[in-house]
Amino acid sequence: METSHIIKEMMEKNIQSLNHALSQTADGHPSIPLLLACLEKAHHRRFVRLNELEDLEMEIKYKTMTLTMTPDNDPGLSELLSGLAWAHGERFQRLGDRDDIEKAIDYIHISVELTTDDDPAMILRLANLGAYHDIRFQNLGEVTDLEDAIRYQSCALASTPEGHPKMPSILTSLVVFLRHRFEHLDELKDLEDAIKYLSRALVLTPDGHPDLLNILVELGAFYSHRFERQVELSDVENAIKHQSHALTLTPDGDPGLPTRLITLGMSHFRRFEYLGERNDMDSAMEYQYCALALTPDGDPDMPSRLTNLGMFHISRFKRLGDLEDLENAMKHTLFALSLASNGYPGLPAIFSNLGVFHFCRFKRVGALEDLENAIEYESRALALAPDGHRGIPNTLVNLANSHRYRFMQYGELNDLELTMSYESRALALTPDDHPDALKVQSNHSGTHLSYYIHTGDNTHLRHSLNFFRSASKSLSGTPRNRFSIAQTWANTASTHHPDSCIEAYQTAIDLLPQFIWLGATTNQRYEDLSMTEALAVNAAYAAIRSSDYSLALEWLEQARCVVWSQSLMLRSPLNMLRSIHPDLATRLQAVADQLHSAASDSREPQTLTSDSMTTEQVAQKHRRLAKEYNDLLTQIRELPGFDDFLRPMKAAGLLQAARTGPVVVINCHKDNCDATFDFPWS
Repeated sequence: METSHIIKEMMEKNIQSLNHALSQTADGHPSIPLLLACLEKAHHRRFVRLNELEDLEMEIKYKTMTLTMTPDNDPGLSELLSGLAWAHGERFQRLGDRDDIEKAIDYIHISVELTTDDDPAMILRLANLGAYHDIRFQNLGEVTDLEDAIRYQSCALASTPEGHPKMPSILTSLVVFLRHRFEHLDELKDLEDAIKYLSRALVLTPDGHPDLLNILVELGAFYSHRFERQVELSDVENAIKHQSHALTLTPDGDPGLPTRLITLGMSHFRRFEYLGERNDMDSAMEYQYCALALTPDGDPDMPSRLTNLGMFHISRFKRLGDLEDLENAMKHTLFALSLASNGYPGLPAIFSNLGVFHFCRFKRVGALEDLENAIEYESRALALAPDGHRGIPNTLVNLANSHRYRFMQYGELNDLELTMSYESRALALTPDDHPDALKVQSNHSGTHLSYYIHTGDNTHLRHSLNFFRSASKSLSGTPRNRFSIAQTWANTASTHHPDSCIEAYQTAIDLLPQFIWLGATTNQRYEDLSMTEALAVNAAYAAIRSSDYSLALEWLEQARCVVWSQSLMLRSPLNMLRSIHPDLATRLQAVADQLHSAASDSREPQTLTSDSMTTEQVAQKHRRLAKEYNDLLTQIRELPGFDDFLRPMKAAGLLQAARTGPVVVINCHKDNCDATFDFPWS
């Protein structure tokens, strides 16, 4: 007879004997509590071994009966309550009855209150209290439960001495709770703490430990998340390091191997986008292809993996211009389409991406057939996307772009009307503080302007200028994009409505120092300077036409200061700040880089990944970045000597140059040449 069968029979006989003894014992007999305790322990042991719900039910029954007979001052009460909490927690995981998780929390809470600080059981009971609050959060969604879970688990950690065997598991449990709160509230501190605690757990976990692989996988994921938030090169480097280590520990045939190859490939892809080094893109491709080779035919993940591979190829095409990458992007995405069932949730992304690929090929090769195909695929993506789908605004923008280009080819007003319609829908679905709001508003401005030029309807000109104004003044956008839009606004107003161009030029001039500086390499600065050569002259010409000579002088001097200081490298606001307040300079640069890299070109269609963020998540991220950037500027401008940091100089200060004699400023515009005279007595 097998050993397991013998043990099962012995357990059954033991329970039968105890039940018989209990049935023969009179009510009120002093041995009843002992018999009940023996019965609940017997059922507990059998439940742990056989995992049958009936034993858990009986354990709860006998523990509850024991509790009713246990006086408040009984030294074993806290242990009994802890065991009863565990049993209710287990039953909740099985049946999902809310009453069980409520009782689990109530019982363990009282147990903790009855446990002295020096009791070794305190650590486990605090940890269990945190775990039950986290379980209730996952089922009911109350953030207060998540806060309590982290608080009690943190108390358990504080009570655990160094070298305690439970330390790694307590650290990893706390990390799980922090991850849940990060996913729910998107607070950077939770990400920071998770990395800190998981790094401690990694140090405490020896080579060969069964938990090491999971710790490396989680730590790599956290560093990857933080890179997405802060765009710090060290984070993606650490992600690659831990994910590579995890990959070396993953045996061939492990079901998690394809996923680990994909995440490592994504980290290399992100570093490629950051540094532009082809080795990273080649590694990303290699890992993605390996994952694909390990994915069996019929695997439900095959379409998403092919879709992501198509995204890698189109990104390399945009960076390196190799037409073969564009063709491969199409090939893999079409293969994904052939495998996707009618109800596959990734179909809208597949069709949208195919539309992007055809649009890119149209712009590269000029074949009108590609433009027609782009419109067809994007239209199908839009038709398939359910209400609330995260890709709808992006698809609407791409579809509007394609119709705009077809209008430019054929001049059919219907295409312009469709462009207007799709952009209007995208605007309605895009929060004002979403980074894509600038792209949608700027595109919509251009569409209204095209309408005005085509029809002569001044209403469209007014709408065009208003959308330019909103986009260039939006705090959610990068200063670079806002400056570019402000320049377009100023040029449009100057050409079509000169009386309204002063505000536009003022906006562009105010953004000029940030445009020249933010996130720019030396080569980028020279390129940026070439884009701003005519701004000051055009702005001053507009101010002189409006008889605002002080403003003309102010704008000319501001542009001269920025352009000359950057061209000749005579000064750098960031270098000056870094020499006195290096921490603030580093933080400002990091946030500026994030804002710069997060926004896409207003005319570039965007592909969708299988794990794209929701519109709300992206909006939250940019709200935080925009607020952090402006808060840093405010903080810096409160420092001595930095009150005008990244601000234009005012006319009152400029006129001080005329203390001993007149100053003449000459402005040469293509339409006119003007001179302003500033005298000491003026």
